[in-house]
Parts: sequence; structure tokens; C-alpha cells
Amino acid sequence: MSFSSLFESGESSKNKSHFATIVALAQSSGIKEEETVQLLRFKQVLDISDSDYVEIMKDPHSYPVTPPNTSEERMQWLHDLFKIVFVDHQMDEPEHKLLRKYATALGYNDADAEYLVKRSIEIFNGTLNLEDYRYLLNKNR
Repeated sequence: MSFSSLFESGESSKNKSHFATIVALAQSSGIKEEETVQLLRFKQVLDISDSDYVEIMKDPHSYPVTPPNTSEERMQWLHDLFKIVFVDHQMDEPEHKLLRKYATALGYNDADAEYLVKRSIEIFNGTLNLEDYRYLLNKNR
């Protein structure tokens, strides 16, 4: 641990943890061009420095998963994980396994994690039935 990391803010540490999780998912099946573009967007949104970006890309598993404090943040993080997985419009088995693992690490119990991952796959794959599609379209109207 470096001296400067002793004074790192909690928010910065959580952002690095989240970004490392996203990178690990992208790397699990080989990073594709679309994923690189999405990773750079996440880098900017999460305020990841260039040097931290390089370090995280080298070894994302060296950053522990630091779960968010609120259910809203957990849902946002889970959504981000699905965005990186489906940026290339497909999900590989290693990505699926990691998603289940990370959903649990974010603070969901096993049953909720399994349900959320399954349901999110249906949503991101576009395999919703008409009733669910209609509900999602009109949910916040």
C-alpha cells in the first residue's frame, strides 16, 4: 500500500473498486473494441486517473469489491456491470459467472443475486415479453 493511498477518500476507493470490477468482467472473455470505448467512458465518469487506469487494467483482481452503501447505488453498479457485458451484444459464460459472483459481492443475498442477474439478462438481451416491456416503458411516466 502506498503512502498516498492511506489518505485516499472513500469515494475514490469505491470508484476504483467499481472500475476494477467492470474491467475484470471485460477481461473475462477478452476485451473487444466496444468494451474499450465503454471502459474509457467509465474511467471518465468514475474519475479514474490515468495512472490508476493503467494499474487497474494490469490487475483488476487486486482491488477488493467495496459494496455501495445504498440500494440505489447497488442497482446502479449492477447496471454498469451489465452495460459492459452487453456492449458487444453478447454474454459469455465467464461473464455470466462473474456477474453472479459480483451481484453477491455487492450485497445481494444468493437468491436475489440470481434473480437480478437472470432478469437483467432478459432485459439486456431484449427477450422481455410484451407485458414486461410495456411495464418498463411506462414505469416512470
